[in-house]
Amino acid sequence: QVQLVESGGGLVQAGGSLRLSCAASGRTFSTYAMGWFRQAPGKEREFVGVISRSGGVTTHANSVKGRFTISRDNAKNTVYLQMNSLKPEDTAVYYCAASGRYDTVSGTYNYWGQGTQVTVSS
Repeated sequence: QVQLVESGGGLVQAGGSLRLSCAASGRTFSTYAMGWFRQAPGKEREFVGVISRSGGVTTHANSVKGRFTISRDNAKNTVYLQMNSLKPEDTAVYYCAASGRYDTVSGTYNYWGQGTQVTVSS
């Protein structure tokens, strides 16, 4: 069982930056690939990024590539999402999730946080 708690969301102007954090409970954090997803009002949840168990491999969605970076610190049981050059279309609730496999598909993720709101004003 893994419990995930996101933090770091908020209101930011276009072009600004935010760093989201996701703290995990338990001693098995390093056995999970970790992903970030987001869901805007009226839209389906979409993949943002995933990081492997060791942190050595990452994949980012094309829509955020070059602007967002996923990272993790297994000693702190925490995964991060650094978001730069934010755009109004990045406005969404951001979720972190844990999966037993490295994947971009939300259905493979077993554990989810409650989400944190990110709002980007123009």
